[in-house]
Amino acid sequence: MNLLNEYSQIKEVAIRSPLAGFVNNDKISREWEALRYHAKPDMLLAISEYKYFKSLLTDDGMEVIDLPPSNKLTLDSIYTRDTILLCEKGLILCNMGRASRTSEVNENFKALSSMGYEIAGEIKAPGTLEGGDFIWIDNKHAAVGLGPRTNAEGIRQLKEILGPSIDLHIVNLPNPAHPDDVLHLMSIISPLDKDLALIYKPFIPNSFLQWLADLNINFITLSEEEYPLMGCNVLATAPRSIIMLDELPKVKFELEKAQCKIRTYKGIEISRKGEGGPTCLTRPLKRM
Repeated sequence: MNLLNEYSQIKEVAIRSPLAGFVNNDKISREWEALRYHAKPDMLLAISEYKYFKSLLTDDGMEVIDLPPSNKLTLDSIYTRDTILLCEKGLILCNMGRASRTSEVNENFKALSSMGYEIAGEIKAPGTLEGGDFIWIDNKHAAVGLGPRTNAEGIRQLKEILGPSIDLHIVNLPNPAHPDDVLHLMSIISPLDKDLALIYKPFIPNSFLQWLADLNINFITLSEEEYPLMGCNVLATAPRSIIMLDELPKVKFELEKAQCKIRTYKGIEISRKGEGGPTCLTRPLKRM
């Protein structure tokens, strides 16, 4: 059985390397400013960072699916989480809130369908939904962020696909500083275990905190100092087994106090410049 949560051991994951997403320096030069990267990524350094990041995944024993390149993709296509969700019936194809990423959905699904994955549903315009705005707590409870990338119509369609047996909690997200910037639900919460989550409390509504508490989830809170450094974007590859960006000493200390195993990567080129951390870089497909 494929466990629907964000913390059980990952057995299969889909990723896209900078070789397939960034392609070359000419493509980077054409796109990085329009996509609101903080600075122009360095291709060779990005490849080096990604090689190390991928080694952290393979060292955990998971099967890694390398998604292919396409001339329809932008630099953002290395952030594979956003285009597809999973449910018990199969894949849910998103309709991206950022229009430049729309082509990623079908490109990623083509690769996965060749491996036997089937569509359980599809979010269609005017609905929008991005994978960074959705988390499974367990097989019966999930949360979705209502914000700049995921709208009310997208959530209505998602509810219909998931069915009435799923308790789907809607989280009202704050607006980002710029309308083209990203602030996903997973920018402010990362589940770490069945009873533990990392949160950035200033952006989380009290109703969501209470819903999580009612599910017996405890919290590690991120400092305001480390939030802009993507301190809340951490990937659990197994219960309390964490991959995160480096240079986050406060949250790393708190995670270790909670008996989490921590591995870090540099991520300046592949994460911080484009604001896509380890959860964004991965689309877990099977957790056991």
